Amino acid sequence: MGAPAENGGLGLQSCVSVLFPLPLPKAYDYLCAVGDAPEPGTFVRAPFGPREVTGVVWPSNGDPAAPEKLKAIIDVIDAPPLSGELIDFINWTADYTMFPLGAILRMVMRVSDALEGPRMQTAFVAGGAKPARLTPQRKAVLDIASDAPMTTAELASAAGVSDGVVRGLADAGALTRVDIDPDPPFDPPDLSRAGHNLSDDQQFAADEIKKTVARGEHKAILIDGVTGSGKTEVYLEAVAEALKLDPAAQVLILLPEIALTLPFLGRVEERFAAAPAPWHSELTGAQRRRTWRRVAEGSARLVVGARSALFLPFPNLKLIVVDEEHDNAYKQEEGVIYHARDLSVARGARAGFPVILASATPSLETVVNVDEGRYGAVGLPARFAEAALPDIGLIDMREDAPEAGKWLSPALVKAIDERLSTDEQSMLFLNRRGYAPMTLCRRCGHKMTAPGSDTMLVEHRFDKRLVCHHTGFSMPKPSACPECNAVDSLTPCGPGVERVAEEARARWPDANISVLSSDTAPGPRAMREVLDAMQNGEIDILIATQVAAKGHHFPNLTLVGVVDADLGLSGGDLRAGERTYQLLSQVTGRAGRAKKPGRALLQTYQPHAGVLQALASGDRDAFLAAEAEGRRSLGYPPYGRLASVTLRSRDEIALDNMAKAMRMAAPLADGVEILGPARTPIYRLRGIARQRMLVKARRNVHLQAYLSDWLSRIKKTSVVRISVDINPYNFL
Repeated sequence: MGAPAENGGLGLQSCVSVLFPLPLPKAYDYLCAVGDAPEPGTFVRAPFGPREVTGVVWPSNGDPAAPEKLKAIIDVIDAPPLSGELIDFINWTADYTMFPLGAILRMVMRVSDALEGPRMQTAFVAGGAKPARLTPQRKAVLDIASDAPMTTAELASAAGVSDGVVRGLADAGALTRVDIDPDPPFDPPDLSRAGHNLSDDQQFAADEIKKTVARGEHKAILIDGVTGSGKTEVYLEAVAEALKLDPAAQVLILLPEIALTLPFLGRVEERFAAAPAPWHSELTGAQRRRTWRRVAEGSARLVVGARSALFLPFPNLKLIVVDEEHDNAYKQEEGVIYHARDLSVARGARAGFPVILASATPSLETVVNVDEGRYGAVGLPARFAEAALPDIGLIDMREDAPEAGKWLSPALVKAIDERLSTDEQSMLFLNRRGYAPMTLCRRCGHKMTAPGSDTMLVEHRFDKRLVCHHTGFSMPKPSACPECNAVDSLTPCGPGVERVAEEARARWPDANISVLSSDTAPGPRAMREVLDAMQNGEIDILIATQVAAKGHHFPNLTLVGVVDADLGLSGGDLRAGERTYQLLSQVTGRAGRAKKPGRALLQTYQPHAGVLQALASGDRDAFLAAEAEGRRSLGYPPYGRLASVTLRSRDEIALDNMAKAMRMAAPLADGVEILGPARTPIYRLRGIARQRMLVKARRNVHLQAYLSDWLSRIKKTSVVRISVDINPYNFL
């Protein structure tokens, strides 16, 4: 690394390797004083090129470079080191995902200010000289002040006075100043607290999982329970068991979406009389720093978070729970591409602790792992207490068509009328945001697309804008076609939730109707307000996308109408049928979760499709068997291995040339087949063109080794970017 440093003051020297949180494939050697060599996992500052960078001492994998060619470590940071288990997991993840080692470390070190720690904060407690002048405002502050430290803002807010009143009392000696850590530790969970009463099925499942936890060995266990069966209470018993067995143990519960995380935090707090440490994208910088620091030092014993929580610096992780394990949100598609469920199982296997997977509609990969004996499983075949699964019916839209220009069939309208007459709630589900998915010109046929992209602009009538949900581009809806200049010729095609809401409000003007999507409720607080209103019975008809499909309990919801059950059945995705089954099973499962029976009606033009027939009959096993046979016959996961190699460039000629060169350079190997190159379904995105090759291999093929050999034969260029996705989920 560059010229030798001026390190004569170090005396005798030894060498350590340092990995930086940069897209680098390896660690680099540095000098340090003999006897003071930091252990692997220690955070240090070291020169890297022209700047100083914080990195981590990494296990050395070879002979160090000559000392005269090395620079010296600048400083050792006083922070809890990364555990050996986490270092091993980072190394494994880099090999598996084929992303640089430093890029994986960057996901661990994403909170830049957590290593230094925050500045101590000034707070006040009661006690001190009586002020010479006691105004009503000052008295209000002194009445609230106690032995528990409170900041200036907290005291002023509680007393209803200005900050100046508090500072004046402190200056007069009437309040005592104390320093407090702005990142207070999380309260420890109360492990003596009993959980909810369990049904016989729940108790049996909990006892079986607790036996595995008590043995302290790795095993992946699936909780396979229908919607409303109480899977959460079962795995919380396992969480309590893991925390009881080791006073330093830490547990991670992963959830797929923020909308689920926020109410779940309250549920966990109720169970353990202490709030868990949260981790998700809506936290403030200070909140993220607090969670990261307390996880690293081990005092945050229970963490609830989204997929990236898997890369928090746990020193003593003993259990991971992956709730809704089938959910596609666990697949990270930007930056380092990974699947949090698969990496959770791998982390548990390498560190020797159990991993719990929970779902009402488990993924085919998980089901096959259970069938082949690699995973264990416990079942919850019935809903908790008096609730029963909803009756599911199919509406053939060819025979029961809506009125012209409408989207709700007479049968579905009648069912909603009946619920309104009995003060019961209905939900209309359409997994399509906005007013209409496409806007085109009636005169010339021009389709409105995002600049530099092949993505359709979605009309949002409430905002009077056209929006691209892939790139974020937004524009006011023009009054004339940009292609032929025809005025008032742009028309919406197809329904989105806003268009269904427009129809519902016209049909039921006296009903309380709300729309729930990431557009109408863009933040977790706004989303929570709608969900709470629905749960409290304040909404008659909720029109929602998939944000309402899972994890929510609406006691008075007895009807779910799926506006377009065919939406996910096309597109060539190898998981299209499975995804449709999972989504529709989850959303129909919102109905009838309390004492009142539930019903779900699915509008479809393909009533004989296997997915919809399986939903209507409740025969999930037959559907999975058919899905498995189709994958097996084609050699697709989980019966084969699959990788996506995607090429991206703004230069389409360079892209074509690179794709052809790569195809020609592909090594011949038994059990490996390459499909493509071909343009992706969405060819241009943000001005970047994309082509893809799929590498299909038998299960016994070391796919990463094959890909490494292949990529090593290619002359790289900065004009074309190449990325690899092991076991891809997104084919757009």
